[in-house]
Amino acid sequence: MERFEVFYMSRSTTENAYSVLLPAFATTELSDSVRHLLANGGCSILVGETRDEYVAREVSKERKNEETARTFSHLTAEAAQLAGEVLVALDQEIGGICRLHGLIPALPANHQLSDMKPEDFERIAAATAAAARHLGVNCFLAPILDIVTGENPWLSGRTWSTDPNTVGRISSAYIRGIQSAGVAATAKHFPGFHNIELDPAIESDAMVAETSESFEPGFIPFAKAIDSGVESVMVGPAIVEAFDRDKAASISPKVIGMLRQRFGFKGVVMSDDLDSRATLRGRTVPQVAVDALNAGAEFLLVADVDDQLEQVASALCKAVKNGGLDESRLADAAAKVRALVKKYNCQETSM
Repeated sequence: MERFEVFYMSRSTTENAYSVLLPAFATTELSDSVRHLLANGGCSILVGETRDEYVAREVSKERKNEETARTFSHLTAEAAQLAGEVLVALDQEIGGICRLHGLIPALPANHQLSDMKPEDFERIAAATAAAARHLGVNCFLAPILDIVTGENPWLSGRTWSTDPNTVGRISSAYIRGIQSAGVAATAKHFPGFHNIELDPAIESDAMVAETSESFEPGFIPFAKAIDSGVESVMVGPAIVEAFDRDKAASISPKVIGMLRQRFGFKGVVMSDDLDSRATLRGRTVPQVAVDALNAGAEFLLVADVDDQLEQVASALCKAVKNGGLDESRLADAAAKVRALVKKYNCQETSM
C-alpha cells in the first residue's frame, strides 16, 4: 500500500476522500485505521456485526454479556473527540438485526406490526431512538423496504411483510419517529430485491433477473419513505437486470439516476457494502468506490479490513488527480455527508 500518496494530494481532497467513507467494523473499539480516518476528515463510523451474527440475525450471547451502555458511550465519545462531529450508524431494523440488543427499548414483534397504528409505532420508534442518542448513536441503517415475494437468502429473517402499503405505512412511521428524536434513518435496499436466488455478499453471480413491471409494487415503500423525509437511501449490492445489466445497483448511474429523477430523492445516497462479491465482480474495492461516486452515490460503506480504508481514500485521490473522478463530484458528495453529520449532531429533538 502506497500510504504516502494520500498526503501528497491537497488537504481538501484528502479530507473529502475520508469524509465519504463509512467504515464498518464489528467490535466496539476503534482501530488505528479508523482513528486515522476520523482525525483526517472522516466523520462517520458503522458499528456492525460479525459474519456469524449477521447470518444468525442476532448479536451473540457473548457480546450481549460483554457490551453495556458504557461500552457504546465510550466508543462514540472517542470517535467524536477525533472527528469533532461524527455520525455513528448501526443496524436497528424493524423485525431484523438489532445491533443495540437489550441496551435500548425493543421495537414491537413482527406479528404486532401489521395492525399497529402508525402514530403508535412512531412514538415507540422515537423512544427507541432517544435511548440510542444517549449512547451517542445518531443513525440507524433501517428500515428495510424490500418486498420479498420470491427467494432471498440475503434478507431471510430481516423482513416482516409482503404488503407494500403496510411496509410503507409502518416504515414511514419509523422514519418520522427516529428522525424526530435525532437519529437519521436509512431506507434500504433500492430498487428493492424481491427475488434473488443467491446472496450478493458472497456470490458474484447474484442478480435480480425480473421484469421492470415486477418492481412497481416494491417501489411503494420507497416513495412513502422519501415523502416522509428519509435522510438516506442505501442502494443494493447486486445487478438488477431490468435497469442495468452491467453494473450492480450501488455503482449504477441508471439505478441511482432513477432514484433521483423518478422518485425525486434529494438526500444522501449510500452504497451497500462495496466488498459484496456481486458488486465487485472481479474488480477491487478501491475501483468500485470510484465507480460508486461517479454513479452518483455520496456515502460509501467500506469494511475496516487491514489497510483497506487507506487504499480506498488513496484511490479516490488518485482518480481526482488522473481525471477518473471529477474533483467537484467528490467535493459535493463530501459536503452532503458533512451536512448530514452536522444536522444530527446539532439537531434539537422533539422528544
